[in-house]
Amino acid sequence: MTNIRKFLTLILLFGIEQLYAQNSNAGNVEMADDFRNSGKIYVVIAVVLIILSGLLIYVATIDRKISRMEKDIEAKK
Repeated sequence: MTNIRKFLTLILLFGIEQLYAQNSNAGNVEMADDFRNSGKIYVVIAVVLIILSGLLIYVATIDRKISRMEKDIEAKK
């Protein structure tokens, strides 16, 4: 029962923190407005997607290699 209380307390704390993190100045970000107005925001999004897809492919490749190594170890036993 205490684990559930701790978990709920953590969720509430993070939820309250998010409420306070959103101040009124957050909507006035000049850099984001400039990127959006000039159309460069799409370049930023494309670069982020390329980086994330590269990381995903890297993790999938490492996972396959580790799985193959585990199978080899099990086969040797």
